[in-house]
Amino acid sequence: MENRKFILLFALLFSIGMLLAACGGSGSEEGNAGSESGSNDDNSESSGGSSDFSAAMVTDVGGVDDKSFNQSAWEGLQAWGEEHGMEKGQGFDYAQSNSDSDYAPNLNRLVREDYNLVFGIGYKLADAIKDVAGQYKDTNFAIVDAVVEGDNIASITFADHEGSFLAGAAAANKTNTNKVGFVGGTDSDLINKFESGFVAGAKTVNPDIEVEVQYAGAFDAPDDGKLIASNMYKNDIDVIYHASGATGNGVFAQAKDIKNNDPEREIWVIGVDRDQYEEGQIGDQNVTLTSMVKRVGNSVQQVSNMGMEGEFPGGEVLEFGVEDEGVGLADTNEEAYTDEIAKAVEEWKQKIIDGEVEVPQTHDELDEYLNSL
Repeated sequence: MENRKFILLFALLFSIGMLLAACGGSGSEEGNAGSESGSNDDNSESSGGSSDFSAAMVTDVGGVDDKSFNQSAWEGLQAWGEEHGMEKGQGFDYAQSNSDSDYAPNLNRLVREDYNLVFGIGYKLADAIKDVAGQYKDTNFAIVDAVVEGDNIASITFADHEGSFLAGAAAANKTNTNKVGFVGGTDSDLINKFESGFVAGAKTVNPDIEVEVQYAGAFDAPDDGKLIASNMYKNDIDVIYHASGATGNGVFAQAKDIKNNDPEREIWVIGVDRDQYEEGQIGDQNVTLTSMVKRVGNSVQQVSNMGMEGEFPGGEVLEFGVEDEGVGLADTNEEAYTDEIAKAVEEWKQKIIDGEVEVPQTHDELDEYLNSL
């Protein structure tokens, strides 16, 4: 009798154990399915977001760790994911592009992985975004630093010329040689905005200042950036503003080499897109005067939230300028970027906001602007 009771009790406990295991296994399978589709259902629901919304981005050839444009965008997407309790690969991710031919395949892959929103980082992805978005009307796309028409495409732009004007004003207030330089990536309409604003800002502060302009022809050529910077510094230029992505890493490398050999020489780099203070660190000194910060990360995070909330701005062009803090100058290097320079820059910023200064965006507009000084 006792044996029979023991057997019945064992059978009951065994059945309960199997039932609990089955329930646990079911939940695990659902979690894996969510990961494969690029979403993180449980975490998203706990943070109040859409349980099935996910976002990803495709870099340009500069790469996700370019210490500039792509990295800023990725930091914004990471912040968005963390805001909603997601992890990389489970709700947000990126695809690296090593050449222009990777853009379309990377975009297509992210669409196939069921990401609801796919960002193209940089104007070089404009054609690929247009083509792929036209094929996948149920997926939302966003292009950063370009305007692409399409009901399922949001165009994120920045008033680069305004921020660059402030960079030019800072350079003109800092130079001891009355010579400053500009290093661009590719000679394009977009980078011409940086150049035009920078030259206008420097010349407005000091019409006699010399501004040398050179383009490297690429955003992923740090060796070329280093060579251009070397020639500029040899020509007594003491402040260089770069708008060249990873190519600008070479500009920083050259400035640090010179500073290492001659610690007393005052030479500076103005970074771009994100605060590049760390790139200028050499020992107890730093060659980063300031950086023209484009809050790309903020825009990526904002548009991702709009998409999650069902308010994706498809077909719209969003522009972030100095008035709404979309662009501006970093003040991290307090020793170099003095209160006097900061005050002067703030005054020019207010003049732009008030409409007293209309910053040129093209070479033609720059010529007209300079003639009016």
